[in-house]
Amino acid sequence: MKKLLGIALLVMSGHVVLAQVDSTKSSYKSGSYYSHQNDSTKNKQGKPTYASLNLKNRPNDHFMLEFSYDNWIGKTDSMNTVGFSRGFAMYFMYDFPFKSDPHFSVGAGIGINASNIFFDKTEVLVAAPGNQTLAFPSTANTDHFKKYKLVLTNLEVPLELRYAFNPANTNKSWKIALGFKAGLLMSAYTKGKDLLNQAGQTENNYIEKKSSTSFFNSGRVVGTARVSYGFIGVFGQLQITPLIKSGAGPSINPYSIGIVLSGL
Repeated sequence: MKKLLGIALLVMSGHVVLAQVDSTKSSYKSGSYYSHQNDSTKNKQGKPTYASLNLKNRPNDHFMLEFSYDNWIGKTDSMNTVGFSRGFAMYFMYDFPFKSDPHFSVGAGIGINASNIFFDKTEVLVAAPGNQTLAFPSTANTDHFKKYKLVLTNLEVPLELRYAFNPANTNKSWKIALGFKAGLLMSAYTKGKDLLNQAGQTENNYIEKKSSTSFFNSGRVVGTARVSYGFIGVFGQLQITPLIKSGAGPSINPYSIGIVLSGL
């Protein structure tokens, strides 16, 4: 993190110095940020270079929030998911524009992701003593919880290649990003709320939590894609590595589709 912060400070310092060079002669031209300096600010094709763009106050998507619909690929019939399973993630990112072409940049950072998968009349035995595999027994013919979910929380390091159509004013620009996230599983637990009997009548109003990560892979790699305009966009991601350990259950690959808010 210290190295990333140091690099970010150097890049930011470079932006400030470049913005001060002949700042009194810069103006807009044809929707782009050009400088009326000599041809030294342009490449051989006459296109604006890194030095000719005013990136001093460019929003770099330093802070990102993701709200998603979550589901699994590879579910078995016993995994009776239901409703709107959802996820939330937040990241702090550094942005490193390419000096050769500031349309392109690399974003890297750190954040946290939480996924909530809801089940109907099904338990997920994450903490069952003696089990060698992760079981999903049906509770349709016995007492069951009115609301029941599995919550997975990961610490993540995202890395993405970004392209901004207007690199000098990304608040009014289309942006595309492709990349991946490397994650570390922090917790896995089930949460059941309001116990019902077989007939659907309330037996007890309480919350039960059971926690264990023993059946899940500790690390994960997720492929990501994002399209935004200004501060709002849509994204999709697919976990490339399996969620459940080999031999402990079926090969499950979680995915998410949702809305992303970015800025600063």
